[in-house]
Amino acid sequence: MQANQSVIITTANGLPEQVHVFSEAEVLAVDTAMAARRALLVRGEPGIGKTQLAIATAVALGRGFVSHVVDSRTEARDLLWHFDAVSRLAQAQVQGALSGGQTDRATVERALDIGNFIQPRPIWWAFDWNNALCQAERAGCSPPLQPPGCDPANGVVVLIDEIDKADTDVPNGLLEALGAGEFTAPGMDGPVRPDPAKPPLVIITTNEDRGLPDPFVRRCLALHLRLPEERSKLIEHLVARGKAHFPEMTKPILKHAAEMLADDRAMARHHGWLPLPGQAEYIDLIRVLHIKAARDATSQQALLDRIRPFILRKHPDAAPQASPPPEPAA
Repeated sequence: MQANQSVIITTANGLPEQVHVFSEAEVLAVDTAMAARRALLVRGEPGIGKTQLAIATAVALGRGFVSHVVDSRTEARDLLWHFDAVSRLAQAQVQGALSGGQTDRATVERALDIGNFIQPRPIWWAFDWNNALCQAERAGCSPPLQPPGCDPANGVVVLIDEIDKADTDVPNGLLEALGAGEFTAPGMDGPVRPDPAKPPLVIITTNEDRGLPDPFVRRCLALHLRLPEERSKLIEHLVARGKAHFPEMTKPILKHAAEMLADDRAMARHHGWLPLPGQAEYIDLIRVLHIKAARDATSQQALLDRIRPFILRKHPDAAPQASPPPEPAA
């Protein structure tokens, strides 16, 4: 990895292709986290590229990639392992129906061994992919699908996305695994530990919706992603990102779209409206132009004005919606 390196992220689910351009700070933060063997906590507003950074890092390093999006129901163990109680109950019913009382106790106990129903989750896959693969086969589940260019044989990047959505029990529950470098799952003979030759890179993101426990933050390295505050620098930054994603788009169009976003971002900040339009919305603007107006500059300019309210002005008081198209001449 190096500064200004562009990484193309392709998907197999029909989502738009993404391009990530590494900044010098991102490269240094990733290198430092890997050398220190600490998790990297990536902070910043929604849409600034935190999740994309994790995937791009895995692609750039040729590592495997595993992710988990945290929500309000997430528990710390969901990031380590999952006990499939429903499958165990179903297996118990099957064993009872088939045995008719004739199957010996040892056979039933082997079939219902709790270890048969423990499924590896992201941290497990990141710590020891081969061990997790063996356990997945035992539990009858599949390994995580890999984006093009990602190979777990080179180590794993694990993304814990939006950890601020969970209760403080979740980051606190990760302290032992991340701090001690091991954890134990039920039914296992011993703890799961990282491969010393290929230590995992754990990237954790937060949108700052909720504070994180101090002990957890202390055990992470922190990378703060921010858009430039100065208008000219913000426009320059956005134009560079737009050109990386859509190199065929002309600079005047890219700049005009960036100026729109800078103006609407300033207006939203002035009124205290959230969320602020940012980099993700800018890429959406350019993508629509790329698809709907091709290389026609006049059509692109007109379309920008029409789609601006939908993409940049999401607060109900921000602006009226676009006017309907004019009626065709008789």
